[in-house]
Amino acid sequence: MLAATAGATTVAMLAAACGNGGNGAEPGSDDADLAGQTVSVMATWGGEEQDSFLAMVAPWEERTGATVEFTSTRDITAQITAGIASGQLPDLAGPPGPAQVHEWFEAGAVQPLDFLDLEAYKASTPGGFAELGMVDGDTLAGVFIRAAVKGLTFYNTGVWEGEPTTLDDLNEIAAGIGVEHTWCVAMESGAASGWAGTDWIENILLRQSGPEVYDAWAAGELEWTSPEVREAFEFFRDEILADAYGGGNWVVNTNFGRVGGPIFADPPGCLLAQQGSFITDFFQNEEGATTDEISFFAFPDLNDEFTGALTGGGDLITMFNDTPAARSLLEWLISAEAQQIWVERGGFLAANTDIPLDAYPDEVNRRAAEILNTVEIFRFDASDMMPAGVQDAFHRGMVTFAQDPGSLDSVLDSIEAARQDAAS
Repeated sequence: MLAATAGATTVAMLAAACGNGGNGAEPGSDDADLAGQTVSVMATWGGEEQDSFLAMVAPWEERTGATVEFTSTRDITAQITAGIASGQLPDLAGPPGPAQVHEWFEAGAVQPLDFLDLEAYKASTPGGFAELGMVDGDTLAGVFIRAAVKGLTFYNTGVWEGEPTTLDDLNEIAAGIGVEHTWCVAMESGAASGWAGTDWIENILLRQSGPEVYDAWAAGELEWTSPEVREAFEFFRDEILADAYGGGNWVVNTNFGRVGGPIFADPPGCLLAQQGSFITDFFQNEEGATTDEISFFAFPDLNDEFTGALTGGGDLITMFNDTPAARSLLEWLISAEAQQIWVERGGFLAANTDIPLDAYPDEVNRRAAEILNTVEIFRFDASDMMPAGVQDAFHRGMVTFAQDPGSLDSVLDSIEAARQDAAS
């Protein structure tokens, strides 16, 4: 089991949609009574990911006679904030991270999931995941339907050979291949642009300074102008951005899902990209890469004291309208049977650990699933644990920093101001 804690931190890239609430229905009906009912769901998934989610809910629709109305958006925070004010909220929704589960629960919008078997849910998810969706100590308010291992370094097997354990090894292999740029970095993601850059800082900070510093930072107890945070930004600037394909404009204007374009081009424009395990779906569907062309190694250790440290995340889902159909769909989404549908379609790491490893159709996600069960130092995505104002400032700061690496002081000052505002 992975060593996550409730104070440790993720992208969770679920979002939410407005739809008919059906608040007058009494919860607890059998599936046989759901025919003709509708459950509204909104998420950030689009394209192939949206198709896979719809494939996952199709058996539930067929069995119950109910319908899922799905809407995709990247601007989840604004959508839900407006929905709370107006009372027009979706039935099921996914916050950007655990911090929003707490915020929206305290606002009276997120409903407790006390109809679920908490112990069974804990037993079927990676260690620490269940606690991240709990509020007020022991109330389950958000559940994971997808996991991600982040900080993985992806490459084209037809170009790159070897798994370096140090940064010097990595640079030596890259120099021997002779491609001009070692790294591709892409941060565009609509209203959430910059999140892919936050993943870089999180991975670097954990590997440089360790889990105690990471946890304090994620919890808002460490200033953004601290030496530890500055060191992580400086490493990203000097070792990654300085050699990034296309320069700052390409980095901030290229969608995160297209980061693999230059890697799988002929000739390649860059050699490596750091991303979460979910990126393989984009490599295949956006760039036409085959599964045997995609592989990864863990980013090299930066401090021997924290060997093998990894960050990760996952997609949470919450309930705003407590209806029989919403309960039934939520129970389906956390089941191994449902998640295995997406697993078999590829590009998906299940949050349910009861799914056998041989169900994964590709080596990348099979290896990632093994990592979730064996990694010793694991921390959830820090930005997804931060208050919305700090998270937004972090996203914007990464875009500014990528375009102008000389802006480090002003970027850190602006995020620190957001931290202080959130703490006041």
